[in-house]
Amino acid sequence: DPAMSEADRLRLRAAALALDGGAVRDKPDSKANVFADLGSPVSPLRARASMTTSSSSSSGSAKSPAQSNVGAVGAAGGRSHSGELAVESHPPRLPGHRRCGSGPLIFSGGSSSGGSGGGGGDRGSTASSPMTNALPAGNICPSGRVPGAAAAPPPPRSRPDVLGSGTGHYGHGSIMRGAVMGPARSSIDAPGGSLQEMTRLGNEWYKKGRHAEALRYYDRAVSLCPESAACRGNRAAALIGLGRLADALRDSEEAVRLDPASGRAHSRLAGLYLRLGMIEKARRHFTQARHLHESDPADWEKLQDVEMHLGRSTDARKIGDWKSALREADAAIAAGADSSQLLRALRSEALLRLHKLEEADSTLTSLLKLDKSLLSWTAAKLSGMLVESYVHIVRAQVDMALGRFDAAVAAAENARLIDPGNAEVGMILNNVRLVARARAQGNELFKAAKFSDASIAYGEGLKYDPSNPVLHCNRAACWWKLDRWEKAVDDCNEALRIQPTYTKALLRRAMSYSKLERWADCVRDYEVLRKELPADTEVAEALFHAQVALKTTRGEDVSNMKFGGEVEMVTSV
Repeated sequence: DPAMSEADRLRLRAAALALDGGAVRDKPDSKANVFADLGSPVSPLRARASMTTSSSSSSGSAKSPAQSNVGAVGAAGGRSHSGELAVESHPPRLPGHRRCGSGPLIFSGGSSSGGSGGGGGDRGSTASSPMTNALPAGNICPSGRVPGAAAAPPPPRSRPDVLGSGTGHYGHGSIMRGAVMGPARSSIDAPGGSLQEMTRLGNEWYKKGRHAEALRYYDRAVSLCPESAACRGNRAAALIGLGRLADALRDSEEAVRLDPASGRAHSRLAGLYLRLGMIEKARRHFTQARHLHESDPADWEKLQDVEMHLGRSTDARKIGDWKSALREADAAIAAGADSSQLLRALRSEALLRLHKLEEADSTLTSLLKLDKSLLSWTAAKLSGMLVESYVHIVRAQVDMALGRFDAAVAAAENARLIDPGNAEVGMILNNVRLVARARAQGNELFKAAKFSDASIAYGEGLKYDPSNPVLHCNRAACWWKLDRWEKAVDDCNEALRIQPTYTKALLRRAMSYSKLERWADCVRDYEVLRKELPADTEVAEALFHAQVALKTTRGEDVSNMKFGGEVEMVTSV
């Protein structure tokens, strides 16, 4: 009817479509040729030949572009998200925008007042229209399908809204400001990829035992969503696999802070505390995990075993039962506290007291390979001494026993800085300083050929550290120079009792035996030295002369014996 207005015709057409059951066989829009070259997957227009698109729906089936538009119109009214395209979890963000969540993010194409699909309070980015009665911004309606009364099209803008080129998986019907943003990128092209993709790849590497590769993806997942407890927990697991317990502890504590109701997070944190020997903290988080139904009875057994053996070790230390202290410390480490710096320091001190210096030193070396920052988490005390201070005290005593006096003083001073009020720390620091000073004075006097005074100086140091093998060996050198070879042998014996592998003390004792003409003992010591120092010609020659002297005293013929680097071993001593 010529008299019928354009608005009336549109209303009649919409009513006819409604009676037809909402058929989606839309005819081409009269203005389709305007967008013919764009080929956007979010419009009912001609698709680009090289692009294959699909829409995400509750049923999982693919729909035609026109069908997708029907869902988009419904979503604009806030009634349904069916038929919209799910975008990558984290498309390029606008400045100041931040979003995280386990589910994919969806642009609804509705007005900015509508809620977004992922929660968290952020809104999907949409283009808005200045018309109050216009269609929801960015949604393209098929020909003749108008949700309300027709309205005149908005006037052209100086910066027109344009459809995307079809290369991005953004929400159905969403549009981008012309000359403002580039084409949306897929999760593969986006920097760092999507959260789900990073987590999936990280999990695959982790299951293969490739923790370094897994960590790379977990790092990117955390950067995409730093407030996710799950992402923090995943990264902590990879860090544990790499032995980076300090970093794992930080992430595990953060995961518990972000999600206090996560039993798995509490369980992982408790396991870390147990490995570090932090019994009370481990117990607290194992209890939380049990309340959240994430407790393993085996974890409680480990906790009880570690606690029992640690207590026995510290009790044995108090009474000087170093064999028991060592045995119980080893048992606690085997029970689960394999990274406890306290237990390793206890083990090292017990070995020192049992005169196993090399093993004590290697135990401390393995302790120092652990992250030093872990000590700051250990607030426990041993006999009133902070664990961090105790580790330095043990280090000082081992260094002093091995002749590293300057390092010993530095370690003891560090302990005093950490625990200035502890009486035991103060006493040990004083002793270390006095021993180091006595050794330095003795060395100066020895260089000045004042051997008697030097022996006195070394003796002063032994008053504060009677089991120092270096001072015993140095004093033996003074006795040898003073022709007091019996006393030299006595000091060498004491040094070798404390440190059986002390080569210098063994050499001085062999030389003293030679002066005393105790040839059997002399040959025995030189044979040991020959094995330890096969390239030392002086030792080889001394052994030869000792063997000749021994045979002579026995009345054996030595006329055919000649020194040529290879000597006959005497086995009948």
